[in-house]
Amino acid sequence: MTAIDPGSGVEPIRRRTDAGEVALAAYRQLFDLLEDLSPADWAAPTECAGWTVSDMVAHMLGAARANASLRENVRQQVWGVWHRRRYGGNPLDAVNALQIADHARLDAKQLLSALRDAAPAAVSGRTRMPALMRAITVPLAAGGSTASGMPRSVNLGHLVDVVYTRDVWMHTIDIARAAKRPLDMAAPVNRRIVADVVVEWTRRHGQPVDLLLTGPAGGHYRTPDFTGDTLIEPDAIEFCRTLSGRTTGEGLTATRVLF
Repeated sequence: MTAIDPGSGVEPIRRRTDAGEVALAAYRQLFDLLEDLSPADWAAPTECAGWTVSDMVAHMLGAARANASLRENVRQQVWGVWHRRRYGGNPLDAVNALQIADHARLDAKQLLSALRDAAPAAVSGRTRMPALMRAITVPLAAGGSTASGMPRSVNLGHLVDVVYTRDVWMHTIDIARAAKRPLDMAAPVNRRIVADVVVEWTRRHGQPVDLLLTGPAGGHYRTPDFTGDTLIEPDAIEFCRTLSGRTTGEGLTATRVLF
């Protein structure tokens, strides 16, 4: 895929490029937002059904601790498999519920402090995943909260390098929307993640496209084989929210990517 802006194409986020740097930057952006929240903001409902801001942070804390510790990861995954029937057959939904329950007694200050402590080890744990494990592709459940059109499998290397970072990034946006707080979307991490999403989305649908993403995190992207005159022109963040399943897409934007 050729990017018109910037002009030389987009290198996908990988361990060998900047996966660790982007992951830490996404966490820093989240922490800056959480520090500014009031107690009422932490209790605010988010667009993820049934989750408050506090629940969302508890989920991210549980995920970070799983990424930092193989034993903790196995514990959560086994629990998810055993309890998936309670969550529409989706073990990921079961794991998310466990992560929230595990940290339900922590207040806002404790959640933020614990996530700050866990984040560096989580990113380090992800980058240390051996090459043999990174090559494995695992199936993804289609039931529960999984949006229609999502990939049915994921490569573990892609999961740890990219998807977990997108999860933190998108939940940062979810929290900002729930608390009605602004985010500095001109920060480089946002443009980098959006560009990587475009690369994967383009690969998934396989169609020629001319895409102009507006807003500070946006850019102009066109596949080399595009010869038409139809320009897709959404806001960059709304584009990513659509691909994540938070809003309904039409045409090529109905093609989902994992967040």
